[in-house]
Amino acid sequence: MGLRISGRVVAIVFCSLLLFSTGHSFYLPGVAPRDFLNGDELQVKVNKLSSTKTQLPYDFYFLKYCKPAKIQNVAENLGEVLRGDRIENSIYTFHMRDEQSCTVACKVSLDTQAAKDFKEKIDDEYRANMILDNLPVAVLRQRRDGIPSTTYEHGFRIGFKGNYAGSKDEKYFIHNHLSFRVMYHKDPETDSARIVGFEVSPGSINHEYKEWDEKNPNVPTCNQNTKNLIQGNNVPQEVEKGKEVVFTYDVTFKESNIKWASRWDTYLLMNDDQIHWFSIINSLMIVLFLSGMVAMIMMRTLYRDIANYNQLETQDEAQEETGWKLVHGDVFRAPLNSGLLCVYVGTGVQIFGMTLVTMIFALLGFLSPSNRGGLMTAMVLLWVFMGLFGGYSSARLYKMFKGTEWKRNTLKTAFMFPGILFAIFFVLNALIWGEKSSGAVPFGTMFALVCLWFGISVPLVFVGSFLGFKKPAMEDPVKTNKIPRQVPEQAWYMKPIFSILIGGILPFGAVFIELFFILTSIWLNQFYYIFGFLFIVFVILIVTSAEITVVLCYFQLCSEDYNWWWRAYLTAGSSALYLFLYSAFYFFTKLEITKLVSGIFYFGYMLIASYAFFVLTGTIGFYACFWFVRKIYSSVKID
Repeated sequence: MGLRISGRVVAIVFCSLLLFSTGHSFYLPGVAPRDFLNGDELQVKVNKLSSTKTQLPYDFYFLKYCKPAKIQNVAENLGEVLRGDRIENSIYTFHMRDEQSCTVACKVSLDTQAAKDFKEKIDDEYRANMILDNLPVAVLRQRRDGIPSTTYEHGFRIGFKGNYAGSKDEKYFIHNHLSFRVMYHKDPETDSARIVGFEVSPGSINHEYKEWDEKNPNVPTCNQNTKNLIQGNNVPQEVEKGKEVVFTYDVTFKESNIKWASRWDTYLLMNDDQIHWFSIINSLMIVLFLSGMVAMIMMRTLYRDIANYNQLETQDEAQEETGWKLVHGDVFRAPLNSGLLCVYVGTGVQIFGMTLVTMIFALLGFLSPSNRGGLMTAMVLLWVFMGLFGGYSSARLYKMFKGTEWKRNTLKTAFMFPGILFAIFFVLNALIWGEKSSGAVPFGTMFALVCLWFGISVPLVFVGSFLGFKKPAMEDPVKTNKIPRQVPEQAWYMKPIFSILIGGILPFGAVFIELFFILTSIWLNQFYYIFGFLFIVFVILIVTSAEITVVLCYFQLCSEDYNWWWRAYLTAGSSALYLFLYSAFYFFTKLEITKLVSGIFYFGYMLIASYAFFVLTGTIGFYACFWFVRKIYSSVKID
């Protein structure tokens, strides 16, 4: 009795502690709010230099900017490193609600290399990225549709090209003066404040000075009126070998009504949100209508077929079998390269598990843009842990095909897909490394990825395979004949290539509008955050992939062709071909990439994405067809 009471007390205490801790731990680690009092130090960090024209990020200090005495790297997660983020400290230090008029940061002499680097980066429209209290710096811009609301451009341009009045020679000018504006939300009770906005207005000023004093620089063009000077007819700072560039900045603070929880909203505003919603709803309606029709036709036709077959059996009229029932003795015959099919199905299950769990995490808000690199880290780790399910499903199928070398099958499942991906990734990484870009994954991270693969993923695939192979093999609902029957000549529209290519159109049609926004967020440096809609689109992709495969499989069996295993996989998987073709269309119509390396980089990564999409949709189609074939052949009476 005493034990029971003490156990109950422990349970109550534990529950109250749990409730208390959840009540006080609403924020995710790394993105919890920070309160600043008047005069508290604010450290601005610098991130990579990025360009949508080259897609190759560079370290901020690749260019000859003002450097602190000691450059310190901020600890980055796996996702940030893979994205090319390099977050470091900077010389820009503010004090909360303490406005600074024009302040000299440093003076830099441009040698030949520094001037060349600045000119190249201005040509390629590079933007400098900074971070204050986990908020990226942004430049205000007007909406293209004229609606009076604020939208942000991430980072500020390094410089611009122009010419002096009366001269046709194009010159390069650098943004060497930064006007920062920090927005804060004040707590009326404690007088502390939280940062809710970080804007910058870059300018170019050719600063004048007589004698340079490093400790106390006296620059007449850098005073209280500098902000007004920028808008006036000020001479901009030219980039040329031998020029002295003085970097300056000023800081203003502005109280804001925006609460800390909604400080990311302005960053996430899209210019074409109405088109976005309309397109997705339109796509949903079409796909749901098609799915409804497909399902109705299938149910009616199948029920009639099964009723007829069973009726014929009872009336002893089944002299001549027709349609799909005719191939019952061959429909479960193991296909050619059945081992490879098992490998691809296992890999598909692994990708499906990773995608599903990642989306659920994203829906719950764990992978918001404020949690930088979180999405990529989650995907890599989930891929590794889903190896268990990949190995299990591969082994179950392999045993059904009466395979005996389960260890060889497991090794293929563990190494084939990741091996191909790693090979492409390694080549692309070598090219990016050759360009001295910070987008190149360091050797240490590469080694960590290999350790995750060999140390966790491979053993988990083996555990899954062992468990799958131990279970008894799935029994076929009908017996397979010893001698395979001949497949009759097929009509042109039932030929494998034609039906496979037709099958991929519908799943691709379900996702291609959302795909546009995903590609824009990846390649045009914007944030993707509409995970709710993405999840709906993912569900529709599953439904359409399954239904189109089942319909085409039914037609195939009706025309007495029983080779459905690979056909089912390739029918849904062919949507990846359309995905890759669409990415090529997007490259030539929306991107301004001119460098060869950047083009190879783009197509290399889109090839990886299309390959993963092929394995994912192919597996969905295969399992739908597998369930369908087992269902229909187990529901008719066969002697």
